[in-house]
Amino acid sequence: MINKLERKFGRYAIRGLMKYIMLLYGLGLIMFFVSPEFYSNWLSLDVEKTFLHFQLWRLITFLIQPIEQNNIFFVLITMYLYYFIGNMLEMKWGSFRFNLFYFSGVLFNILLCVLIYVFTYFVVGTGISVGVGLEYINLAMFFAFAVEFGEVQLLLFFVLPIKVKYLGIFYAIWYGYNFVSIFVKLGWEPFLLTFIPFMIGIMNFFIFWIVSRKSRRARRRTVQDMRRRYMYMQGVRAGEREGSVVNQASGHKVITRHRCAVCGRTELDDDMLEFRFCSKCEGNYEYCMDHLYTHTHVVREKTGTGSDEKSE
Repeated sequence: MINKLERKFGRYAIRGLMKYIMLLYGLGLIMFFVSPEFYSNWLSLDVEKTFLHFQLWRLITFLIQPIEQNNIFFVLITMYLYYFIGNMLEMKWGSFRFNLFYFSGVLFNILLCVLIYVFTYFVVGTGISVGVGLEYINLAMFFAFAVEFGEVQLLLFFVLPIKVKYLGIFYAIWYGYNFVSIFVKLGWEPFLLTFIPFMIGIMNFFIFWIVSRKSRRARRRTVQDMRRRYMYMQGVRAGEREGSVVNQASGHKVITRHRCAVCGRTELDDDMLEFRFCSKCEGNYEYCMDHLYTHTHVVREKTGTGSDEKSE
């Protein structure tokens, strides 16, 4: 399912998504010092204003959440941490899958806010919009990072090295303890009112856990794998920037984005053609789907000046 979506819509994925998320973090930090009320009045996810007054921009602008921290150093460390986490996940999954994970988290948080409004409307008589920001989105992203990169070590309090998987387990136990405490002290209703929003808020993580279970068992990428993928993506981007020159098209020379290294066809020859870079060829070699799995891989000799071709 996801592979089909990636083949069809992968070209529209936002590369380096966390760079733009960090810009939203920065805007939220500035907003906290300038005018925190502006966020709640015009940007927050208020269900009534969003859907009944048609202020639809709030579906996106609620991500510009003011960061209420007077310690600028702590804010910068937090921004760097989530920038690092997001980039590592994107490097491993690819831009499309990371985009899908992050924006599905955004949609689930919007759904959470709507469900709370509808529930309070029928129970209390007045819909209540609960402020939903980046907490659950970041928590889901951290849990996904703990699953994928459990052996990576972080410095707790900048001194104590601890593996990410243990931090993930600690957070899971801590949230579980809070839910049990609420149930014991307050009963079923307060428990459900806190547990269900939590589950919906990080639903994208649970979906990821179920969908990626088989692939995690089949293969866990090492640091060398990550570096190889990074170098491959750099080559892909360089190849896309260079383009391919077509001699004549409608009487003019044009620069195309794609060109098969075997048959020479481009997107101008057929709108339905799909092109992919080969990760096993050394260099920026792009192929149409007819030759992606049938071509010979280009491998450069380390000691010579020529190139050695290895059959697939």
